[in-house]
Amino acid sequence: MIYSMTGYGKAEGHSSNKEIIIEVKSLNGKQFEITNKINPLVKPFEADIRKILSKGLKRGSVDVNIIIKQDGAAKPMKINTALAESYYHSIKSIATSLNLTEEQILPTLMRLPEVVAPEAESIDTEDWALIESLLEQAIANLTTHRSTEGAPIEKDLLTRISNIEQFVSEAEVYEPNRITRIKDRITALLEEWVGNENWDANRLEQELIYYIEKIDISEEKQRLRAHCDYFNTLIAKANEEGIGKKLGFVLQEVGREINTLGSKANDATMQQIVVQMKDELEKAKEQVLNIV
Repeated sequence: MIYSMTGYGKAEGHSSNKEIIIEVKSLNGKQFEITNKINPLVKPFEADIRKILSKGLKRGSVDVNIIIKQDGAAKPMKINTALAESYYHSIKSIATSLNLTEEQILPTLMRLPEVVAPEAESIDTEDWALIESLLEQAIANLTTHRSTEGAPIEKDLLTRISNIEQFVSEAEVYEPNRITRIKDRITALLEEWVGNENWDANRLEQELIYYIEKIDISEEKQRLRAHCDYFNTLIAKANEEGIGKKLGFVLQEVGREINTLGSKANDATMQQIVVQMKDELEKAKEQVLNIV
């Protein structure tokens, strides 16, 4: 089964006092990379998160979003006593110099910056265990999505390769006529420029054999069909481990054989067929870029 690099997965869960939501999205990418910043609360576990994502997703540009919400309970607060004392002496001095009462000093003091602040949130062992489990679940959901997206890609690739094989068979129909046309053309030129009785038929046959060997495409056809068979075999054995790069390498070899066929075709109709092969090949290459 072919897996696309495009996918989306989500998982949600609750710990003792937190709601955790994890979303993972992936797009095409030559390697594996995380494209966004990880939630500050899980920074201590960043290396572990990257390792889990890399192992589960293999390739692609990955966007992971870890949302952590405090449940209904109020967050614990912390009073900065030293800062409050410093503020108090300054405010008391101002109040004394302006002959103001000190009744409102405390309410004012508690509203000053950083005197009262929520205690910093943190991730404990229980929270991390839940995040790790949810991350694996989100990856599994994304992988399922990837397989769904990969099904039409697989179908299209098999069609492209089948079309190339069909074009090879079509080109073979015109292959024998090339020899006859080449011989007739050379003979006509010799008769025109040398004269019908002034050239050696045996020597002509020898030269034709040499020329025919240079434009023979038997090996190219054999190798091209072998590459197409190998491509189909790889797809049949594909799994989530990823074969996108390998399929790309096989298509490079297919392209080399098609180019050689084109250079040796020496026939207008065969050249047109080669152009059709190249068109199918380019479409297959575009699709392979989407595969894990």
